Amino acid sequence: MTHLESMALLTDLYPSLAQVQPAIDAPGSGLAPFEVPANTVLFSENAACQGFPLVLAGEIKVSRNSGDGRSLELYRVVPGELCLVSSACLFRAQPLSAFGITTKPSTLMLIAPDLFKRWLETPAFRNDVLGLFAERMADLTLLIDAVAFQKLDRRLAAALLGRGQQLLVTHQTLADELGTVREIVTRLLRRFEREGWVSLGREQIQIINGAALRALVSANPA
Repeated sequence: MTHLESMALLTDLYPSLAQVQPAIDAPGSGLAPFEVPANTVLFSENAACQGFPLVLAGEIKVSRNSGDGRSLELYRVVPGELCLVSSACLFRAQPLSAFGITTKPSTLMLIAPDLFKRWLETPAFRNDVLGLFAERMADLTLLIDAVAFQKLDRRLAAALLGRGQQLLVTHQTLADELGTVREIVTRLLRRFEREGWVSLGREQIQIINGAALRALVSANPA
């Protein structure tokens, strides 16, 4: 991808960047796309923020670590979306409150902190960032509700849905996403298998009865 093509893709995904000053293609902006493989740690919890990532292709998973080595996924950033943790860090000049890792090969641009702050003077870009806060806060409220009030079997069923019929995923990966331990996820998956909802294989899960899983997710808590 040429520099002009990457700039065109950037403004297509993030239209408000067409209005920022200095412009995205201004001399000295330092903006250039870079590619990283899957499972690359882009930023770490409690570290200083090195910049604001913009996703051109791929996906970033943002999670928090627990004291016992487990992690809880907060949200994912795909092309056209913004990272709440990075923006909050830059707003307050505080360490990052979570870590970000690519889930697939990704193409990114990194906005330097000083440039990010100058861009915030552009109303369109500032409104995008503030809108991000509102959207992500709503997502995190739902996550808190799920963690605090929903049974783990419903959360696991929800995690299985929307990934296709054949999931290439380990029990440990699902446990990490749900903030629990592998043994509990395995026990629940075996229950789902006995019910005829899924079929379990080595590092893969086949959805057999998606309707039953959706019914479990939508069921009213007891």
